[in-house]
Amino acid sequence: MATRLGAHSPRLSRVRALRTSKGRAEQGRFAFEGATLLREARAGAFVVEELFVTPEAYEATPLVAETEAAGTPVYLVPPGAFRQLSSLTTPAGILAVAASRHSELRAIVGGPSPVLVLADLGDPANAGTLLRSADAFGCTGVVFGSHGIEPYHPKVVRGSMGAVFRLEVAVAGPDELRAAATAAGLRLLGLDTRGSELAHELGQGPGALIIGHERHGLGRWKECCDALVAIPMRGRAESLSAGVAGSIALFEATRTRSRQ
Repeated sequence: MATRLGAHSPRLSRVRALRTSKGRAEQGRFAFEGATLLREARAGAFVVEELFVTPEAYEATPLVAETEAAGTPVYLVPPGAFRQLSSLTTPAGILAVAASRHSELRAIVGGPSPVLVLADLGDPANAGTLLRSADAFGCTGVVFGSHGIEPYHPKVVRGSMGAVFRLEVAVAGPDELRAAATAAGLRLLGLDTRGSELAHELGQGPGALIIGHERHGLGRWKECCDALVAIPMRGRAESLSAGVAGSIALFEATRTRSRQ
């Protein structure tokens, strides 16, 4: 049976704190909104620790009842208080909380599938797009740079359209990645407009694709790369967004593996 909470409940204060990086780090949890992401989280074997819903959503959403029946505590929140929990302009009335899940770096770089590294990306929209592409092109996991956006930032989770619940996710710095890649026999390929042709380098053996920051490029990650690679462009555009460039590179990596 769902429990009603008042607007000043301490439990709501803890959930509001998850809107910040500090709150997520301290609690080791993150929040996500809407029935679609709730369904994806459950399908990805994430344990939903708590579910906060408006009375209207509680009555109108069968998935809420299913989640409650599976053992997740459900809390009814007045619409005004729910808006303070939400990071959306138009809240869906469903907010779930789950523990953050991080994989070991060696579990990602040691597998047979393509590896994607987000080298301290700062834009959550690009990160979300790249998670979706990684999922679409057969990556087992994605490595997030330790100085960049977090994998469980609300906009990253939302932009990934559920991919974050299906992928292995690790957070690391360049030295850690270099050590793990060396142990796994994996080449590190940094995407850079001055690099050699991507398809050629991918044909030299398994490699992890490192996508640089939107403005600063590879930055501190450049030194750990075995080679710099570029996407051939014939038009007048000088560059592509990190999300687009990384998606194209993943497609090419998948196509190269198929040919091999």
